[in-house]
Amino acid sequence: MTDVHDAREALGARLRELRRTAGLTNRKLARLSGWHESKVSKIEYGRIMPSDTDIRAYCQHADAADQLPDLLATLHNIDSAYLEWRRILATGMSRRQQKSVKLEAEARNLRIYSTQVVPGLLQTAEYAEGLFRRHIEFYRVPDDLDSAVAKRMERQRVLYQRDHRFHFVMGEQSLYTTVGNDGVMRGQLDRLASMIGMPRITLGIVPATAEALIVSTSFVMFDNNMVMVEGTAAELTITQPRELAIYGRAFDTLAKQAVTADKARALIMSAIDLRRGAE
Repeated sequence: MTDVHDAREALGARLRELRRTAGLTNRKLARLSGWHESKVSKIEYGRIMPSDTDIRAYCQHADAADQLPDLLATLHNIDSAYLEWRRILATGMSRRQQKSVKLEAEARNLRIYSTQVVPGLLQTAEYAEGLFRRHIEFYRVPDDLDSAVAKRMERQRVLYQRDHRFHFVMGEQSLYTTVGNDGVMRGQLDRLASMIGMPRITLGIVPATAEALIVSTSFVMFDNNMVMVEGTAAELTITQPRELAIYGRAFDTLAKQAVTADKARALIMSAIDLRRGAE
């Protein structure tokens, strides 16, 4: 989806399919719901936003009560589901980090998958600085580098809260993508190795030679309530139960392919040796 209008059209298409599958005409659904006939087509082609009551009417008259939670979740998140980075980062990087502080504090079980770089909760300050510096340049947003790094480091306090559980899965490429320089990378890789075996934290690495059972972008799952996906142009927030289940299955698939404990440490040490060889 590229914007709110696309999301509204997609919801309308789902409702139209629901109505047609139930054998309801526009006129009959409008009569049963007490609407003007034109309201049905306006909803189904994205010209107006349906209300909760409208969604309930579709599900009631189409005998599709099982789809009500998913449709309501879709409706409630249309305005916030797709946010462009230019809007999120309009005042700099720090504000987005503060949002993560809140989300990570509220969740109890976090599952994080990263394809190319080390996840934020496991980053050293130097590594975070290198990433943020490039993000500020690329997205052309206000330079609040120091406060953004400080806020990212603040986020990591959550790792030591006893009521939280963390499962990190990284692609092996994350160990080799250069952020900063060789010194920064050695420090970051040492930090990763030190995290293995920590209480309440599972760290898995999917070997580069693993079969492509699922191809996915990076994402974070907050309990079983929400997934956040970081795209190139925007951040996508997913709360629909049907889509949450798909991401859950994707994470489980990747986690089964990942190596942990001593095998994960061996992959990290190989990446460290490469950096030492570059000296």
